Amino acid sequence: MLGQTSVKIDVSLSTVEGKRAQVNGATLRAAEQLRRETATLVFTPDRLAIVKAGPAARRAYFDRSLSRVLPARAQLPADYAASLAQRNAALKRGERDAIAPWTAQVATLGSMLVEAREELLGLIRAPFAESAEQLGLPDAQLAYEGERPTEAALEDRLAQDLDRGSTGLGPHLHDISISSSTRDLRAFGSQGEQRAAVLALLLAETQLLDERRDEPPLLLLDDVLSELDPARRRVLAEQIQGRGQALVTATTADALPVEPAQLLEVSPGQVVAG
Repeated sequence: MLGQTSVKIDVSLSTVEGKRAQVNGATLRAAEQLRRETATLVFTPDRLAIVKAGPAARRAYFDRSLSRVLPARAQLPADYAASLAQRNAALKRGERDAIAPWTAQVATLGSMLVEAREELLGLIRAPFAESAEQLGLPDAQLAYEGERPTEAALEDRLAQDLDRGSTGLGPHLHDISISSSTRDLRAFGSQGEQRAAVLALLLAETQLLDERRDEPPLLLLDDVLSELDPARRRVLAEQIQGRGQALVTATTADALPVEPAQLLEVSPGQVVAG
């Protein structure tokens, strides 16, 4: 554990009673309440998909970041997805009269969603580039790829959309490129560079949330140190120290480049404080 937080969160798991969570002694009725109470940023090895997978993985990641960093815009991705589903359903049925109002909704909400994503990137670019530089990724850049949809553009391609039964433009098809020294890290980055990019994103969002919320985020970093050289391990440790609470797992204690606030050794059937 590194750092402290003034919010006390208790989560219990039971095969009999299910999951329960309390914040400062008050029982929460739904998991969504816990997400609103405390921002949690997670790294697991499969999070490399943010960089190495297709556009859908990046859209999903940045829309989750949007809900944390700009909570007033949190509902936009779901609202847009609902309107898009209604328009696609009308397209599949070939009901031109039913398509028009959903076209207007998709254009309005889609434009708002693109604007919100671009605002998020405007906030996160500088801290991302700084963290990436320290992790060995020079001149790291985030770039939004896609235009705001308009009713006119949607109407112009209505015949195509009717043929395919789905909407062929809008933020559900957009991408966010992640690059270093003009290299697209999805196509031309090593696994170590892709890992560094994901960590830089998490550290950048940690900084933003630390500045914008009363409580710093909780960092859960699983097997984060593998494939990082000693210098990058130390950079990571220095960046998370003093920013709320972080839980870092490693296969051996000597993988940690700094002395942790608390060390727990986990073996089958027991957890022992080191």
